[in-house]
Amino acid sequence: MSEKLQRVNRWLAAVFGDEAVPQFEVTARTVDILDQLAESSEARCQHGSLLAEDLNQKAAEYQADAAHLQAILREDLGVSLASLPKSCTDYLSSLVDSAMVLAVRDTSFCSLTLALNRLSDELLEEEKSETKLDRELLNLRKKLSAVLVLRGQLQEDVSKMHQEQMVVSAITEKRQLNMDFIKAKTEEIQHRREAQEVRLAARNMKESLSHQALVQLSAEVTELQAQIKDLKKELQPFLDLSPSPSLALVKIEEAKRELAALNTQLEKYVDFQ
Repeated sequence: MSEKLQRVNRWLAAVFGDEAVPQFEVTARTVDILDQLAESSEARCQHGSLLAEDLNQKAAEYQADAAHLQAILREDLGVSLASLPKSCTDYLSSLVDSAMVLAVRDTSFCSLTLALNRLSDELLEEEKSETKLDRELLNLRKKLSAVLVLRGQLQEDVSKMHQEQMVVSAITEKRQLNMDFIKAKTEEIQHRREAQEVRLAARNMKESLSHQALVQLSAEVTELQAQIKDLKKELQPFLDLSPSPSLALVKIEEAKRELAALNTQLEKYVDFQ
């Protein structure tokens, strides 16, 4: 803990320099965090120092190469940099800028050609990648259009389903109301029937006086009347014959007895009604 705190204090003092280090709560957590930051900062500073040293070394090498080339030009060709025309220096500056852009070590034709070929390959790969992205974008647009169409259909189906559900709910509610009304009416009729049965029982109502029994008796009376009418038709030819004392009396008596029996039975039904 104390060693970490000392390292943190040294790092904070180096960071703030002449300024006062802000006060902070000294805990195990804060010290650990600041110690990690100090290690990361020192690692970055060390990496930056190495990089700067490497760049300085390369700059020295470049300067030595430039001095050597200038000496060759001056000694072998008798040409100095100051004696070159402005157009030539401009060309050299453009060549240097191109070399820096292409990230080559020197400005030789081979290095520049290789760098340009590398950039051409990268450009071709980028164009292929762009073409692929364009195809993917086109496919995505088609899929998006299909999804939007499907979404519209789904929304329309949901709307129709909602309307149908509202109609079904209204029909169901109406049927429920009708069922409640029929149930209430049935219960009312049942109560009225029970009350009528109680009332009829109190008046000693007989089963033979019920509507069904009366309808049945009426049907039987109608049938007897039809039989009497048929008998009268059968008796009519005998009334047209010449009188025979014995035979006529017998037939007449039989017909009278049968007619009297039917009349008696009819009277009973009439009286019963």
